Amino acid sequence: FSLDGVTYEAFNTSGGLGTLCETLAGKVTHLNYKTIRYPGHAAIMKVLLNDLRLRERRHVLKDLLENALPVTLQDVVIVFVTVSGQREGRLTQETYAHKVYSQVVDGVMRSAIQVTTASGICAVLDLLAHGHLPAKGFVRQEEIGLGDFLSNRFGRAYAEHALERLVA
Repeated sequence: FSLDGVTYEAFNTSGGLGTLCETLAGKVTHLNYKTIRYPGHAAIMKVLLNDLRLRERRHVLKDLLENALPVTLQDVVIVFVTVSGQREGRLTQETYAHKVYSQVVDGVMRSAIQVTTASGICAVLDLLAHGHLPAKGFVRQEEIGLGDFLSNRFGRAYAEHALERLVA
């Protein structure tokens, strides 16, 4: 698919939906989570993991990825959501797209993947520490209010311009 004139590939991966499938059971007919990468990523990873069997030799794969490829802070994390359904008797689609880029965190430049991974975890722990989440039991990610998450000091990494890209 293409976003802002840049072509990407998307493929199914696990984990991102967490318990959302169970929460929306009977309410949603199709729910899909994909990882977005630049074209060719999946093919390269297939060669490394399967053809060269580096899945079985993770230490070799780790060494290659850490020492043979340049590190960059010019990455981008894309949050892209498309929802289709009936609204007032009419089939409607809404799309939300947001890009998170590398940014300075506590005086240190961090990559987009570092920022988004850490901010999600830290925001939830911060909400818990300040009594905004139950102190006991399992909390589903979808039970955390988006407003609470985005207004949190850590969740703000996702919030910049977060509502500007809603396309109806």
